[in-house]
Amino acid sequence: MVKVTVDGIEVEVAPGSNVLQACEAAGREVPRFCYHERLSVAGNCRMCLVEIEKAPPKPFASCSYPVADGMVVHTDTPMVRAARRGVMEFLLINHPLDCPICDQGGECDLQDQAVGYGMDHSRYAENKRAVKDKNLGPLVKTTMTRCIHCTRCIRFSAEIAGVPELGATARGESMEVTTYVERALSSELSGNLIDICPVGALTSKPYAFVARPWELRKTDSVDVFDAVGASIRVDSRGPEVLRVLPRINEDVNEEWLADKSRFAIDGLKRRRLDSCWVKRDGKLQRASWPDAFEAIAKKLDGVDGELVGAVAGNLADAESMLALRDLMTALGSANLDCRQDGAAADVSRRDFYTFNTSIAGIEEADALLIIGSNPRREAPLLNARIRKRWLQGNFPVAVIGPQAELTYEAEWIGSCAETISALIAGKHSFAATLRAAKKPMLILGQGALARPDGQSVLAAAWKLAAGSNMLTAEWHGFNVLHTAASRVGALDLHFLPGGNGKSLPQMLHGGVDVLWLLGADEFDTEAIGPDTFVIYQGSHGDRGAARADVILPGAAYTEKHGTYVNTEGRVQRGFLAVYPPGEAREDWRIIRAFSQYIDRTLPYDDIDAVRARLEQINPVFGRLDILPRFGCTDHTPPAGNPAALKTAPFVPWIPNYYQTDPISRASPTMAECARVHVPVPAQAAE
Repeated sequence: MVKVTVDGIEVEVAPGSNVLQACEAAGREVPRFCYHERLSVAGNCRMCLVEIEKAPPKPFASCSYPVADGMVVHTDTPMVRAARRGVMEFLLINHPLDCPICDQGGECDLQDQAVGYGMDHSRYAENKRAVKDKNLGPLVKTTMTRCIHCTRCIRFSAEIAGVPELGATARGESMEVTTYVERALSSELSGNLIDICPVGALTSKPYAFVARPWELRKTDSVDVFDAVGASIRVDSRGPEVLRVLPRINEDVNEEWLADKSRFAIDGLKRRRLDSCWVKRDGKLQRASWPDAFEAIAKKLDGVDGELVGAVAGNLADAESMLALRDLMTALGSANLDCRQDGAAADVSRRDFYTFNTSIAGIEEADALLIIGSNPRREAPLLNARIRKRWLQGNFPVAVIGPQAELTYEAEWIGSCAETISALIAGKHSFAATLRAAKKPMLILGQGALARPDGQSVLAAAWKLAAGSNMLTAEWHGFNVLHTAASRVGALDLHFLPGGNGKSLPQMLHGGVDVLWLLGADEFDTEAIGPDTFVIYQGSHGDRGAARADVILPGAAYTEKHGTYVNTEGRVQRGFLAVYPPGEAREDWRIIRAFSQYIDRTLPYDDIDAVRARLEQINPVFGRLDILPRFGCTDHTPPAGNPAALKTAPFVPWIPNYYQTDPISRASPTMAECARVHVPVPAQAAE
C-alpha cells in the first residue's frame, strides 16, 4: 500500500491509484465532470485540480496523476480555488442559459459545481456557439449545445455497453459528440447515458418536461423485467410512476439498468385492469368483487380438485404464488405450473436451477461456455458483467446455439446439442480449454431447457460441468440463466405439478375444467380447451385476459410489497410506490379474500404472516439480500438422460427484447423501440 497525506489526513491506497482516489479515501471532495470510477480516465474537463507538494508549482489534474509514497496533496488552496474558477468559467463560456427548461435541473453536476467552485460572474460577453441536436432514437433526447465534451457517453458506449456507436468529430470549439451517421442507439443499456451525463446534453426522451426531481416520491424496489433482479428506485408523483432509475448494488447491477426496465413504465398506465369482469352470455361485463367471487365459487362447486389447475406468470411475486399454491392445496389440486415456456426443471437441489457462480462471481471466472442463450437479449446487465471480465483478458468464451452479436469476442462452436456430447467426450478443442481453466463456468439458457429434450440437455450440461473442473469444493461453475423474474421463487416454492398433478401442456386442450392464471400470458391461450373455465388475475388486459371467463384486477410490481428471487437465488423485496388503480388489489389479498368467501380461509391476514409462511415452506426466503457462495462437492446429476439429445438446433429465445411481458407490450415507448430495432420477418413484410 502507498501512504498519501491529503489535507493533513494520512491514508493508504493501492499502488497504481490516482490522486483523486486518494482524496476520496481521505473523505475530501474533489469536483469532476469527465472522471467516472467505472470508466477509463480521459482527463478532459480539468476540474479536479489539486496542489501537490514538492512538485512543479502548478495545479495537477488529480484523476490522471498517480500517487507516490509520501505524497502530500492539498485540495483547497488559493491556487487550486483560482484554477477551478477559471476552468468553470471556460466550461460556461458556451453553455446555454437553459436551466429553467432543462430536464437535468435539480440533478445537474454543472449546476452544483458552478455554485460550489465557480465565480459569481462571467467576463465573457460574446455569442455562444450552437450545435445541432442528434437523433439517437426513441429513448435518449439530445441538446448538444449543452455538451461540455467530457466524453463519458463515448467511453460508456465503447467500454461498458460494448456498442461503440458514439464518437467525436472535429477539434476545439468545433468538436461535436455524434453517431457519425445518424441512427438510433442499438444498445440495450443506452439509457445509462442519461445517468452518466453530468449536464443536460443527454436526457430521457419519454420523460422530457414531465416533472422536477423535488416533486417526486422515491421508493426502493426490484426490477421484474428479467431475472437479474436489478435494484431500482421508483419515482412517482400522485398516483403515477414517472420514471425508474438504478440503485447501486455492486453484487447485481452495479449502477446500471437495462432499457426495458427503465423505459417500459409508460405501460403501467395503459391497458390496465381496474375492475372485475364476468363473462355472461358470451360477453365480458363489468362486475363487483362479490359477483366475481360468486361466479368462480359457483363454477368450482362440485368440481373435483384434479380438474382444477393454476399457472403462475413471469412477473408474479412470491407472496401471491404462495397464496395461490395454498388455495389449490385447499381445493385438493396438485395441478400447478410456473413454466409457461415448458422449460425442464429439477428442484431436488437448488443448484440445479440457479446461477451458482453469482453475477459478481463472473469476474473470477477464467473460461465461459454459453449453451442455448443470448445474454445480451435475455439479461443485458449480466452480459455487461461478462464483457467487464472479458476486457480484463485471458477469458475465452464459446457459444453453442444461434449466432448473435454479443458485446465481446466469442467462438461459435456449434448450433445444436450434439456439440455438448462432443465436449463431454473431449472431441472438441474447447474441451481442453475448459479443463485447463481453474475456474471455468457454464451458462445454460432457457432456449436449451424449453425443448422436448430439455431434461437431457440439463443432465448433459451438468455432466460436462462435472468433467470440466467446474464443480469443486471452492467453485460452482454450473449456471442456469432464467428470463422470468418469478421463476426461481416459484421453483423454491415448488410451484410445479405434485404427485399425479398436471403440467401446463397437460392442463390445456380440456385437461382441466377450471384454470386459474396468475398473470400468465406467455403461452398459447388459444390452446385452452373451449369448455375450460378460465380465471385471469393480473394487472393488464393481455392474452390471458382475452380468454378469461372471470377477470380479477391485480397490482403491478410498483403497486405492491413483493418478494422476488433472481436467477442467482438472491431474495429481494420491492415496495409499494403507488396504489393500484380503481378496484385492483394486491394479488395475495385477492386470493386470501376468495379463500374466505368459499370457507377455505388461508392461515394469514397480513404481509408479515404471509412471509412467515414463505420462510416456513423454504428457509431461503429468510435470507433477504444475502447470497452465500457455495462450492459443489456432490456431483449427483439431475434427472435426465444426457445421451438422449436431439439433433434440432437451438433457436433464439427472445427475438424481440423490447416486448416480452404485458407491461412492455402495453408501452408505446417499447413499441417504438421494437419498430426501430426489431427486423420484420420476411413473411410479414410480404
